[in-house]
Amino acid sequence: MLSVHQLTCFLATYEQGSLTRAAEELGYAQPSVSEQIRALEKSLGVQLFHRVGRGVEPTTVAETMRPYAEQVLAAIAETERAVASVKSLETGTIRFGMFGIARLYAGSALIADVLERYPGVRVELVGQNSTEVVEDLRRGRLEAAMLAVSTVASEGIAVRPVAREELVYISADPEHLTSPVTAHRLARASLVMPETTYRAVDSTRATLRQMLHETGRNPQSRIEVEDVETAVELVGMGLADSVIPKGAAEQLLPRLAPSAGFVSLRPRQFDTFAIVHRTNAVLSPAARLMIELATRRMQAIAEPINPR
Repeated sequence: MLSVHQLTCFLATYEQGSLTRAAEELGYAQPSVSEQIRALEKSLGVQLFHRVGRGVEPTTVAETMRPYAEQVLAAIAETERAVASVKSLETGTIRFGMFGIARLYAGSALIADVLERYPGVRVELVGQNSTEVVEDLRRGRLEAAMLAVSTVASEGIAVRPVAREELVYISADPEHLTSPVTAHRLARASLVMPETTYRAVDSTRATLRQMLHETGRNPQSRIEVEDVETAVELVGMGLADSVIPKGAAEQLLPRLAPSAGFVSLRPRQFDTFAIVHRTNAVLSPAARLMIELATRRMQAIAEPINPR
């Protein structure tokens, strides 16, 4: 039966044209290489090399055999790399980018999904806003991420939408919730808006700016805060209204603003969530795992977008 050791010695001898040089390349003693070639020839019942001076020349059989031997060794090397990747996945660190509000949809549940499969790994969910996560992707600090894609405008970045979530108007004033909120009503509203550090590139604000384009105005914020939880609390106190994703409203209002409710915008507006990575990137098993689990979690809560 052929062995990996025999095929390795065969290819080295074929490429070097010398048993001595093959042994030097492999770090073996020359008699060891000669023995492996003889054993291979015996196993196959053929002669693989002719002695010519101090070197050797391949026979026709050796010429025929060479590409197959290369394929076998390449497959073995690929198998070893795959096993090493799985092994590192079981004990290494998994880093995945997510925009801040995504934690309400998939944060703790996503980590639980990962640890259920690989209890020995260390998990890092990185990012507060989509724009900073994209920069980490561009610089190679992350392999992949789940982002709000309206903020993604970077060459070399592949974007695959997986879900969308309706934006809703939240208020503690029942009169503000009697009908869907139009662009003209929104333009006159007193709002508290999260993501103040990223206000210029925040996906929700970008969508609202587009909605209000016909009015010639931008969304007017009375209060600016960093996190959506604070915004919801202020809505519950009756200090302002806000616009947030429906999933966040359904999760946060009962806990932080039980007297508040929500209605749709007119026309309805959506945030789109997408898997993002560098174009043509070869993703590691860890990145592929996070993409699979994050997509599943997001589509279970938001409206799935089926790929074409």
